[in-house]
Amino acid sequence: MKALNKETQSARIARILAGRIISGEIAPGTRLRQDHIALEFGASHVPVREAFRQLEAQSLAENLPRRGFRVTFFDMAELREVAEMRASLEGLALRHAAPNLTAEMIAKANEANREGDAAGNVRDWELANRRFHRLILEPCQMPRLLRTIDDLQAASARFLLVAWRINWEARTDHDHRTILDALRKGQVDIACSTLARHVGWIGKQKRSVKNGNDRGTYEILR
Repeated sequence: MKALNKETQSARIARILAGRIISGEIAPGTRLRQDHIALEFGASHVPVREAFRQLEAQSLAENLPRRGFRVTFFDMAELREVAEMRASLEGLALRHAAPNLTAEMIAKANEANREGDAAGNVRDWELANRRFHRLILEPCQMPRLLRTIDDLQAASARFLLVAWRINWEARTDHDHRTILDALRKGQVDIACSTLARHVGWIGKQKRSVKNGNDRGTYEILR
């Protein structure tokens, strides 16, 4: 008997394409060509179309009338919306997850945080960061809420990987430590308020001068 949780072909295609879009390997505005993708994955057009619909649900792709799917662009207004939604929904998830968190779960989240602190590049940091958030939120036992948060985190990751690709530097995440410390002590209100503030960043474009060149860069406010 096959495992009930076995990943479908469309889900696998969507997951791989989402990773490429989030990392910037597939640039905004790029056409997603159904024939090429079906050939690459050895799939029929049916699972490819379903994968495209999953990407559309994540706001990673859009369907243009009579032109097919393309990778979406993103702007600062969208990022602010994502930040506010994450602040509210992740705080809600953590409040429900806290009573179910065990010492082992908190230890795993702490390990993910250490991996993020030791990351040598923005991609590794982002993966560790997302794993940390998933570990402390998953015990909320609210699958629909978690799916929504996953989509919002994907949108955040897409921006972070672009914004920090050039000027990446290792950093210690003090907010993560504060959240874990509060959870260990049963201080749920402190953990939730810290998390809400932590993810409520606002990406804004500013001008900076580097090597004599005036250019646009992005700043992440936490």
